[in-house]
Amino acid sequence: MEVISIILLFVSFFGLLGYGVPVAYSIGISTTLTILLNIAFLPGITTVSQRMTTGIDSFSLLAIPFFVLAGELMNQGGVANRLINFAKSLVGSLPGGLAYVNTLAAMLFGAISGSAVAAASAIGSVMTDRMEDEGYPRPFSAALNITASTTGLLIPPSNVLIVYALASGGAASVAALFIAGYLPGILVGVALMVVAAVIARKRKFASGERVKLSTVWQDFRKAFFSLLMLFVIVGGIVKGIFTATEAAAIAVLYALILGFAYGAITMKQLPKIILASAKTTAVVMFLICTSMAMSWLFSFESIPQLMTDFLLDTVSNPILIFLLINLTLLVVGTFMDMTPAVLIFTPIFLPVVVSLGMDPVHFGIIMVLNLCIGLCTPPVGTILFVGAGVAKISVSKVIKPLLPFLGAMVFVLMLITFFEDIALWLPRAFGL
Repeated sequence: MEVISIILLFVSFFGLLGYGVPVAYSIGISTTLTILLNIAFLPGITTVSQRMTTGIDSFSLLAIPFFVLAGELMNQGGVANRLINFAKSLVGSLPGGLAYVNTLAAMLFGAISGSAVAAASAIGSVMTDRMEDEGYPRPFSAALNITASTTGLLIPPSNVLIVYALASGGAASVAALFIAGYLPGILVGVALMVVAAVIARKRKFASGERVKLSTVWQDFRKAFFSLLMLFVIVGGIVKGIFTATEAAAIAVLYALILGFAYGAITMKQLPKIILASAKTTAVVMFLICTSMAMSWLFSFESIPQLMTDFLLDTVSNPILIFLLINLTLLVVGTFMDMTPAVLIFTPIFLPVVVSLGMDPVHFGIIMVLNLCIGLCTPPVGTILFVGAGVAKISVSKVIKPLLPFLGAMVFVLMLITFFEDIALWLPRAFGL
């Protein structure tokens, strides 16, 4: 019966996905069908309902709607232009400087807003036209913006790292994950800049004008309070002043004050901003509900233990196992949204890597980076479609210029996988 349940679960899930059913519904329906194979109808439906409800009954998850709202306020609050101008004053004078500006601004905005979609939309809508005016092809600009926007999912505050902390069952704390994300996120950004530099030299893209130190200082002052949010939120969590959820609430208040101070948000706009963030939160929470029900089913059917035993018995080389897990997550990321992927595959793979001596925090960063790459690839790459849409070009035109940047991300993924200090040095330094 155990084998039949597993087959039914995965066949129904992938079958529904292939038929075009939304991910959350695919997860919920396949989970319900599998439970009904083992339990009578009424108790089975009750069990699914209970697991969906208790799955989001978590204080830590309250951080998500707050961070979503803070990101929406930042998106509307004039932060993007200030960050772009600051980034341009720092690196815009280098050969191919606007490519570095695009990357750096996307990293900063993604980190502050906690949303790759917001970063791709806000930075892409401004930078694509600016770069085209200076001779950069739109597909190149879009490809760079798409990949750079994902760095905000590694650099805290990041909603997906909070979701992983929940899925790990307490094996990895939010504070440790937040600190661990800094170096890998920065490393991805640097790798993208290196690729952009090579392409810029080859194609002889224009350099920007040199700016005076006074201009750099002026742009820094304008962006200062936006950048300060990172230190307030993450510093408060690490120092134990407040939890991730309390930090998220503070982020909302901070973003609101900043928006009013910049004159970019009015009381009249607030209902629209709150409604937009509520819609995003509803989608994310429904995904978490159904994914948590499926995660419980995995435990009920002992799937994590079966997977651990199978991999350890079949493949004796730990390096090969890590490569297989990375490859699986890369494939998963191409067709599944990040939140359900984290909730579904963490209980399956975490016991395997822990049994091989990998730290849960280290694996969390590896998993998120894998899925970040998936966000940039077809057929379901959310950021790919957002970035192409903002740049007003077809997805097919972005694919070719996207490849070298994806290659850089995969290279960093391999470094982080096999050199754990990249992810764990900072958490250990802070005693987390």
